[in-house]
Amino acid sequence: MAEFLEWDAGKLAAALRGGDLSAEAVMVATLARVEARNPAVNAIVDLRDSEVLMAEARTADLVPVDARGALHGVPIAVKALADVKDMRTTQGSPLFANAIAESDSAFVARMRDAGAIFIGKTNVPEFGLGSHSYNPVHGVTLNPYDASRTAGGSSGGAGAALAMNMVALADGSDMMGSLRNPAGWNNVYGFRPSWGVVPKEVGAESFWQQLSTIGPMGRSPRDCALLLSVMAEAEPRVPFNMPAQDWTLPEACSVAGTRVGWLGDWGGAMPMEDGILPLCEDGLDVLREAGAVVEDVAPPFDAEVMFQSWSDLRAFALAGELAVLFEDETKRARLKSAAQWEIKRGMQMSAMELHHATRVRSNWFATVAKLFEAYEVLVLPVAQVFPFPAEWEWPKEIAGVEMDTYHRWMQVVVPASLLGLPTISVPVGFNAAGLPMGMQMIGAKGTDARVLEIAEAYHAATQWPHKRPPHIPNA
Repeated sequence: MAEFLEWDAGKLAAALRGGDLSAEAVMVATLARVEARNPAVNAIVDLRDSEVLMAEARTADLVPVDARGALHGVPIAVKALADVKDMRTTQGSPLFANAIAESDSAFVARMRDAGAIFIGKTNVPEFGLGSHSYNPVHGVTLNPYDASRTAGGSSGGAGAALAMNMVALADGSDMMGSLRNPAGWNNVYGFRPSWGVVPKEVGAESFWQQLSTIGPMGRSPRDCALLLSVMAEAEPRVPFNMPAQDWTLPEACSVAGTRVGWLGDWGGAMPMEDGILPLCEDGLDVLREAGAVVEDVAPPFDAEVMFQSWSDLRAFALAGELAVLFEDETKRARLKSAAQWEIKRGMQMSAMELHHATRVRSNWFATVAKLFEAYEVLVLPVAQVFPFPAEWEWPKEIAGVEMDTYHRWMQVVVPASLLGLPTISVPVGFNAAGLPMGMQMIGAKGTDARVLEIAEAYHAATQWPHKRPPHIPNA
């Protein structure tokens, strides 16, 4: 067994950079593991030709040690929404099933420059819409802990690939909760950085659309920081860049004296499946035992007003990106119904409705800024249900409360997403059925490194990702 595939990404990357491991040996082991484990979950799609990958690995081994980048020789599968030169970018849509990328997405190019070797793509829902990774091109991604359940989304393939130790690092993107939901449901970490830390693509609309961002996933916050150090690079042609940060975490991270605010179920406004809140409270106890001060926080803002602001801004953004498909009747018919509904909403939105949504957003930002004067991080569950049956489109009710939209059941991620705040999903364990759950740690804008540090201290005390999925094939 190739034990190095079980290592943290930082240790693996260091061994590859220093020549203690060959990229060829790592690629041989990685391809064998993908062959053995991927069929059970369908996490990695569009796997590249093995002979080509082996040739790239052998070429990487010829690079002088002093010229090797941070990700030298590390096998990575890129989310199917992003471009990798000469690979398909399907976005999970039959409309783009044969779309070949002519160049890398900006963050992919940075990863390539750092030495990463791209082995394939990770599965997503169509256009990344919805927290359940199924689509008519690649099929459904299943949960490593229960193959009858979803792995979440939209970075569901990434989360499942990490949980199965097929890759050591993964990129993801997060508009609503797409880095956090699959992390929580796959017992790994997903970090949504402050909006602007990872710049948008040059030329993409980014003055209005400040909702989605690229970010890292890994089996530890320290590994997330490693990948983010490559992704986060100032781009003067894109507005709203965040100042450079040092992504090197202390060797021993601490939460002693850290003030933590627990928001629970937002005073009952966000219904939760039984078992979620107690697991999160167990996670808070870990922080207490490590020296943090944890306090309950009353609902600081109207959850419904916030959700409507979010829903309007999301529909507006998606219409801007996808209206060209909707306006073509032939192409419209090939879009899933949730996409059609949301695009149509955005196209019909008035300027005053949009203005109202941004006003609410501004008021919530001012409110939460005041909270961060008292607390270093705020905590919420990462989902309102445990991984649900893979044949469902989405949960139609939670705890007897009907969900009125396909994304209402993920309302708990909106407080951070609406403001572009740095937020990490950390594992909190498993319910009686063995299904994973996570909680969100949310920091003030720009405090990304500190949020990662707090999460790393929690990780050192818990080590949840080492609780391996049962009955996985060996390789």
